[in-house]
Formats: sequence, C-alpha cells, structure tokens
Amino acid sequence: MTSPAIPSAPEIEAVRRKAAGSSFYSAMRLMPKAEREGMYAIYAFCRAVDDIADDGIGTRGERHAALDEWREDVTQLCSGGPAGRAGFLADVVARYRPRAEDFLAVIDGMDMDVAQDLVAPDLAALDLYCDRVASAVGRLSIKVFGMEEEPGFALAHHLGRALQLTNILRDLDEDAAIHRLYLPREYLMEAGLSIGEPREALANPAVDGACRKVAELAHGHYAEAHRVLAAKPKGNIRAPRLMGAVYSEILRKMEAAGWAPPRARVRIPKTQLAMIVLRHGFGA
Repeated sequence: MTSPAIPSAPEIEAVRRKAAGSSFYSAMRLMPKAEREGMYAIYAFCRAVDDIADDGIGTRGERHAALDEWREDVTQLCSGGPAGRAGFLADVVARYRPRAEDFLAVIDGMDMDVAQDLVAPDLAALDLYCDRVASAVGRLSIKVFGMEEEPGFALAHHLGRALQLTNILRDLDEDAAIHRLYLPREYLMEAGLSIGEPREALANPAVDGACRKVAELAHGHYAEAHRVLAAKPKGNIRAPRLMGAVYSEILRKMEAAGWAPPRARVRIPKTQLAMIVLRHGFGA
C-alpha cells in the first residue's frame, strides 16, 4: 500500500476550500488568522488519518501500518525529532503546545474503525470511540483557543461527545453503506432490534426509539458544554460556542423529523446559519 500523501500548504488550502460554507468554516472565520491557520492544520491532520480509516484502500493490516506511521511521526514531532509527514503541524506544536497523547488518541480512534467495522458497540465502547475521534480533537483545539486546561478539557469532553453523537445520528445511512452502525447495542436491544446487518436495523421503524435515546445523551453533553461556556472561561470561546449552537439545532431538527425510514439528511439553510452565527458568534 502506498503511504498517504502528506498534507502540504496547498492541501491545507484545499481543506479550507472544502470547508467553505460549512458550520466549521463559519466558526473558523471568527478566529484571528494565526489561530485559524492552526485549526486548519489540525483539521487537515484529522482528515488525513480519517481517510486512511474510511477510504477502504488497502487491507486492514496495511491501513493499520499507515496509521502507525502517523503515530511515529507525531510522536517524533512532539518530542522535537524529525516530523516526517506531520511536519505541517510543526508551527501548531511550537506555538500552542498541544499534547502528543491527544494526537495519538485521534489516531487510535481511527484505528478502531480499521480493526473492525463497528456495528452496535456497547455504550462504554461508543463513549471511548467518541472520546478518541471527537473529544481528543477538542483537547487539541482548546490549546489553540487559548483556554486553560481545566475548563478547556471539560468543554472538549462534553462538546466533542455531543457533536459526535449528532454526527452519528445524521450519518446513519452513509455509515450503514460501509457496514457500520454506531448506535449502542443496549439501545438497539431495548428497541427489539437484531444486531447484525446495519441496513436491516435501520429499515425497522423501531430504530427511532434507539436514536432518541442517543439524542438524549447528546443533549446532556450539550447542556454540560453550555455550562462551561456560560462561565466565560479565558480564551476564544466563540468558535466552540457557535459549533455547539449549530449542531444542537441540527439535532433538534432531526428529532422533529424522527429517524424512522425513510430518512432525509437534515441541513440548516444558509439564512438560518447566518442568524446563528450572528447570535452565537458575535454575542457577549
């Protein structure tokens, strides 16, 4: 398997263009240039390792080896050694001092998808997955936001999980197409659904009940994240505040529509997104 290309300055620019018009891009535009560029580099790293997990190129062993190469390069970068493919993160590491363990946690999360197709993990495994693929990204991000670790890590814990659970509920059918189903087995069993083929579970109207329990989990995490933000901790909190507002609105729209088939992907109209940006991105 050919090693994935190292994100370069032009590729980071491509990430920026791809994100244009999204809630992520709207949040990044609220940040000063240096912090914004730091976030784009972190996002490019996340995209690079996520592509290894999701593009289906190569055997599982080959994709695991590719993630191991990223582990080595990130570890070297954060310890002052040669950065290899992680060189584009050098300025982020030097300027904001994110923890190596959080970069590695993101890779570990992607490796969970490489090791096996996750189908109905139990609640503990789902929480670990959310911590690695989302809350760890938040822990990297709060360094760029200039937040202190205690409130910053609490925000990353809750907002990361809330956003990831929302994404899981929004991407049910896309994930099922690659034989993944992140709804917890406890909720599926309570709904009387068999655990096996994801598309069969999602074709049953009873899946709505399992999804609503996941939505309850997400709401709890949004509430805890709001409590952290409401205390106005030190740092640039406009971006995470906006992300929380946008994704909690997506969750509310999904709840109103329900998850029984047929499902349509929920989107926020540009005019509504603009109003959310004005209210939460520029408010006190």
